[in-house]
Amino acid sequence: MAIAKMHVKSGDNVIVLSGKDKGKKGKVLAVMPEKRMVIVEGVSVASKHKKPRKQGEVGGIIKQETPIYACKVMNICSKCSSPARVGRKILNDGEHVRYCKKCGETFSK
Repeated sequence: MAIAKMHVKSGDNVIVLSGKDKGKKGKVLAVMPEKRMVIVEGVSVASKHKKPRKQGEVGGIIKQETPIYACKVMNICSKCSSPARVGRKILNDGEHVRYCKKCGETFSK
């Protein structure tokens, strides 16, 4: 299976469209294009039981973000501050950029 281009990148601000965390906003921490999944800060948090492995290390229950499908999130445009679809265009110098289809603002890298 070929790795697909994704509409979100690390560092993008997104909103969750469906699921138990619908409506939550957060920053994309990691992108996994081979699985078509993303990890969003503060979204899909699970409790993980951690056992101390070394002397002096503490164990306990820690909260950790788990991956969600990228199709369940949508970029938030910084200019119009609303969820927006992402388009791609090539500039005159050959550089590829992503832009907001509502207002035309380019997304930061």
